[in-house]
Amino acid sequence: MAQVMVTIDGKAYRMACEEGQEDHLTELASRFDRYVGHLKSQFGEIGDLRITVMAGIMVMDELSDLTRKMKSLEAEVEALKSVREGAQESQQQNEQMVAAALSELASRLEGLTAKLNGRTPAPVE
Repeated sequence: MAQVMVTIDGKAYRMACEEGQEDHLTELASRFDRYVGHLKSQFGEIGDLRITVMAGIMVMDELSDLTRKMKSLEAEVEALKSVREGAQESQQQNEQMVAAALSELASRLEGLTAKLNGRTPAPVE
């Protein structure tokens, strides 16, 4: 386990983390320190524990908003996938109908050509 010293509200804390996660932990602590600093600038010295709890609640509120947005985006992606699949099925059906119509038209043209040339049309397979 790696250890990192982080500073929150001017106080140093030794934290353990997985090897290779030191920079990530330092960044998280720095972000949390900004929450604490923001609250201190708004409310002044109201006690370390209270400030920390308020900062934690702010972080959880932000996490809740992001989770809600992520769920909404996941639902939108699923809806778009469904629409895409429907459009692909419709396109395949349209292509089949066009192919059938072209085949029918080709048969009719062969029949007309044969009549105009005075011969009987070949049987349609």
